[in-house]
Amino acid sequence: MPKSRTRFVCQQCGGEQTKWLGRCPDCGAWNTLEEVSLPETSAAAPAPQRRYALLRGAAATVGASAAPTVPQPLSQVKALSHERLSVGYAEMDRVLGGGLVPGSLTLVGGEPGIGKSTLLLQVSGSIAERVGPVLYVSGEESSEQIKMRAERLEISGERLYLLATVELEVICEAIARLKPALVVVDSIQTVFATHLTSAPGSISQVRECTLHLMQMAKSSHIPMFIIGHVTKEGTVAGPKALEHIADCVLYLEGERYHTYRLLRGVKNRFGATHEVGVFEMHGEGLQEVPNPSALFLSEHPGAASGSAVVVSMEGTRPLLVEVQALVTPSNFGIARCTANGIEHNRLLMLLAVLTKRVGLALGNHDVYTNVVGGFTLEEPAVDLGVAAAIASSYRDRRIPPDLALIGEVGLSGELRPVSRLGLRVREAAKLGFKRCLVPASGRTERVRRELEGAGLAEECRVIPASTLAVALEIALH
Repeated sequence: MPKSRTRFVCQQCGGEQTKWLGRCPDCGAWNTLEEVSLPETSAAAPAPQRRYALLRGAAATVGASAAPTVPQPLSQVKALSHERLSVGYAEMDRVLGGGLVPGSLTLVGGEPGIGKSTLLLQVSGSIAERVGPVLYVSGEESSEQIKMRAERLEISGERLYLLATVELEVICEAIARLKPALVVVDSIQTVFATHLTSAPGSISQVRECTLHLMQMAKSSHIPMFIIGHVTKEGTVAGPKALEHIADCVLYLEGERYHTYRLLRGVKNRFGATHEVGVFEMHGEGLQEVPNPSALFLSEHPGAASGSAVVVSMEGTRPLLVEVQALVTPSNFGIARCTANGIEHNRLLMLLAVLTKRVGLALGNHDVYTNVVGGFTLEEPAVDLGVAAAIASSYRDRRIPPDLALIGEVGLSGELRPVSRLGLRVREAAKLGFKRCLVPASGRTERVRRELEGAGLAEECRVIPASTLAVALEIALH
């Protein structure tokens, strides 16, 4: 007789236990173990075969051959000859590495309301118009609600199919019947498999449904997008639990009160990681920003103190961003340090270096820093610009508006070289900056030769500095 078994699965980390415990021994979370019934086992029908019977049948209906069950030599494996599929937006193609790869599973994450559904609905409309039928699966909205958004985005097409369901079996059947060029699942938290007893959105349901969709994408060579929400608590029901399964992981970032959205790639098996695409939210949807540096610097004051322009690398793209700082005497005896868009611990380190190595008495002053446009700068190459903005506000001396600052600051006050210095300087020169303050190293001469080769040597001058104190004397003379 078949025997039914149960396990207790932690909804925080996915760990399995044989009995219920108040606290998960793997991650330490309290009251997260839920009882899950395992599939019944028998000699005639093993559990893995029953679990993926629907998936194999759907893949066979699509027309794809089943994956081989025996090892194959690499020389006998046929490589895919399909070209990448452009999504219709150059900024998104850049993050994907040139477009969608057939059979790839792409996870798009972000906070609720950031614009994930809007972006993928625009992509679906573009591919449906240019390539072929697209299946848009929604488990949160009805077809009528999606139709209202599509009308606002001016999307109309006979080849964009809407399916409002949360059952995995129904989704697989629709894919097998329609054979679309693209599948979008919005969102993965709402999809559930009937052979699991856990609730939709639990870690077991999310992983199982994602694995089913991944296997179907690989076997049928149909690219798929799945949307995952990131809650305030950062629960694993969102993208964090699925990053190791997906081929490409994209995060849509942005501030609630800013119109700019950053599409950041954190994982890509078919291209470079940490690429960034910039979009701007309008009433008609997300619009591409082909030259974000010029847009972010369009309102650079120049005449005010505490403002500096830094050159940050986002993937392979250099971005010029304005960093602002405000230093005021503390009125409550305890100085405050507030960072917006900059890592707080990095800011504390820069304040210590300015106090110890440069001699600025910042211990009794409140320091506020902000990155214009809602950006988050993480790389150390912006240290010099942040330190210069703080010193500019403290001394009430403005930094020349035609000066861009590039460099990492060490604990001893030295300026350390950064990667792709030539690319950063060329981008600053193209945007009209006459001077670039960079760390003094052997790369300075090579950068100057690169500027001469690009015809920008007379338009931009490279100024080397060995220490932070020397750099501040140049910037605040």
